[in-house]
Amino acid sequence: MRKLVASMLALSVVAVPTAFAAGSKPGAATGHPKLVAPTTLDKTWKRTKRKLHRTRKAAEPHVAVPAQLQTIAQCESHGDPHAIGGGGTYRGKYQFDMSTWASVGGKGDPAAAPEAEQDRRAALLYDRTGPSQWPVCGA
Repeated sequence: MRKLVASMLALSVVAVPTAFAAGSKPGAATGHPKLVAPTTLDKTWKRTKRKLHRTRKAAEPHVAVPAQLQTIAQCESHGDPHAIGGGGTYRGKYQFDMSTWASVGGKGDPAAAPEAEQDRRAALLYDRTGPSQWPVCGA
């Protein structure tokens, strides 16, 4: 969706200036406002995206991940929260299957969930069952 909006903005920036070709100045006798150069819009857009990304990152609550879970995550997915293994059966940083993910309150795809949520859900599972849910990496 963001790419669609960005491409629509880019098209409007490119299409509108062509109306002012052939020597007329923007804003002169036509009453149109001055146009902003596309590079200025690109810089503003990128700056806004960076700011939004930083805000979202800061808003995510951090979870203290116990050393045991850090070891399990490293073994299961090399710490990658978007990892998918087992032919698509195991997903996320801790390689949850969908039923286990749901049993600890997870909704949707574990690999699409924020890392902090995966950490919280793994901590819940570890508190309930210990390392038994990760027979290879939890041993």
